[in-house]
Amino acid sequence: MASVSVVKVTKSSVRKRIVSGKTKYCGLTSKEEGATEAATMSGHTLPCCKIGPSILCADLSCLADECRKMIHSGADYLHLDVMDGHFVPNLTFGHPIVKCLRPKMPDIYFDMHMMVQNPEKWVESMADAGANQYTFHIEACEDIPALCRKIQESGMRVGVGLKPGTPVETILPYSDLFDVVLIMTVEPGFGGQSFMEDMMSKVQYLRTNFPYLDIEVDGGVGPNTIDAVAEAGANMIVSGTAITGASDPSQVIALLRNSVENAIQKSQLER
Repeated sequence: MASVSVVKVTKSSVRKRIVSGKTKYCGLTSKEEGATEAATMSGHTLPCCKIGPSILCADLSCLADECRKMIHSGADYLHLDVMDGHFVPNLTFGHPIVKCLRPKMPDIYFDMHMMVQNPEKWVESMADAGANQYTFHIEACEDIPALCRKIQESGMRVGVGLKPGTPVETILPYSDLFDVVLIMTVEPGFGGQSFMEDMMSKVQYLRTNFPYLDIEVDGGVGPNTIDAVAEAGANMIVSGTAITGASDPSQVIALLRNSVENAIQKSQLER
């Protein structure tokens, strides 16, 4: 039988249950889940490894089943790419899909990657649909502090994404407003691009200067590139076809996790 421990979260006075090493939030609304996650992850705890398959690369004709398959294969969260045809040239899905998925998987963490113009427009809709994390692109936002406050007040974690051409220094004036920084290792909007290893200098900079920050990497990440990502210091790993297209997704997820956890352990020993 799995051991169960309960800890108090001071910000939201709700309880977090840890079962077999995985975090589950019990009896909470999606907004409370987001607030709880923000409270626990913004403390002085070194970030842990989290693997998030990109469901855009899955079979969208049976999306709920594909999402369940990813979680059963060992994924920690699901990464949902929202594209509006303006910020990026492609068009995907929006909050109605999230709202349909949420009742079918009430305990799963939804990380919304908002590749959209005017990202402030969709905060309330995504929160109401059940999203847990709202990651906007800094290139699409004019009033960053106001948007971060709006996301926080909605109960979601705040993520900010940087396109490959955006210097990491761009986010420094606002670093205390984010829970997650997403470093894109491909140009956003298209699948199947080659991994840009030179983006790892951004990850290294962030890990050195913000040791408690969740750093997410998205784009071309798989078994052949994970070591570079892990050694640079990323702990949230988005992977698309490498996982969803694998004959055994659980094996790929385990390989990615092993690389990241080994890198985290090594970095802790070197401190």
